[in-house]
Amino acid sequence: MNLLWLVPGEVGGSEEYTVGLLRAFQQLRDARPEQEFPELILYVNRRFAHDHVDLCSAFTTVVAPISGSSRPVRVLVESTWLAWRTRRDGLDAVHHGGGTMPSLRTVPGLVTLHDLQPITHPERFGPIKRRYIRWVAPRSLRAARRVVCLARFTAGDAVALAGVAPERIALVPSGVDPVGPAPSDERRSAVLEGLGLSGHRFLLFPAITYEHKNHHTLLDAFARLHAADPQLRLVLTGGVGPAEPGVLAQIARIGLDSSVVRTGRIPATDLDVLYREAAVMAFPSAYEGFGLPLLEAMVRRCPVVASNVGGLVEVGGAAVVHVDPFDVDAWVSSLAAVLDDDGYRARMVDQGLEQSEHFRWNDSALALAELYRGLPTRRSKPTES
Repeated sequence: MNLLWLVPGEVGGSEEYTVGLLRAFQQLRDARPEQEFPELILYVNRRFAHDHVDLCSAFTTVVAPISGSSRPVRVLVESTWLAWRTRRDGLDAVHHGGGTMPSLRTVPGLVTLHDLQPITHPERFGPIKRRYIRWVAPRSLRAARRVVCLARFTAGDAVALAGVAPERIALVPSGVDPVGPAPSDERRSAVLEGLGLSGHRFLLFPAITYEHKNHHTLLDAFARLHAADPQLRLVLTGGVGPAEPGVLAQIARIGLDSSVVRTGRIPATDLDVLYREAAVMAFPSAYEGFGLPLLEAMVRRCPVVASNVGGLVEVGGAAVVHVDPFDVDAWVSSLAAVLDDDGYRARMVDQGLEQSEHFRWNDSALALAELYRGLPTRRSKPTES
């Protein structure tokens, strides 16, 4: 699996999906020693090796001589070092997880497609990335032996926009596992007090500040909700993206500096507490190929209001309230309905738990293993590294 593209903290949900899938694959392999699982080698950048030591120790791992942060350097290394290394290791196939394959390949390839947003909404991306994806992605998808999609929505784009034959698409959705016991009262109090949330109801939106995540609509809606309930808070987690300056400026402009908590990227254990304690998770993204945060919220008994776009409708189903991403009035009324009606909120929680059961990491890992087993093999076997 080519993970040179996966720079921790910079690729958003793609990282959560890939890491979750690999951990599930490892657990499935370890739980079924009587079965023969395809051997999986990870080709990673230095930052991945530093941040995901557990995965690198669970799989044979080869660390490339790059950090991964520079796209031009990574593209060059994929077409030189990776091409040489995978041929030397005698692999049957290379699974490229970042949506494209390098121009020079010495081993048959598979591609995971998270979305084609740079093609469907080019105005949201810089000219270099926009042109690169428009040029490389369709060619990569058509050349791939199999294309892995997380949702039927993305699979439809692969067929319609890139000309991929439907029979070459494999669905391997994101998953979510049942959560463990609730955090201790001490842990819960430490997180809430540390963020100034003790005694406050709050909305949660976990997302890197990319433009398409549409923080602006949620902030406009929250301003109106806060006017009716000054004790209400909004928590924005997730790393810093290109839209960060605009988000911070809007918070200041509407005078809600003390009521909007911008945490940045936080540990998973802290996010777990916030999911469990939030009155509702709002997810106003204008585009999503899948929508893993919906599952993470529902499995933790947090009701969800989300946009009616892309994979969010597929993931949330009837358990989620879906609204137009840019309709502020709809966001205000939908969020207020959850905040003001405990019975309605309880029904949403029950429906969310039921919906989340359709997405389990174990099923995703099984689908990936079956996909690998169905590939043609070479006589040579991968070497230990």
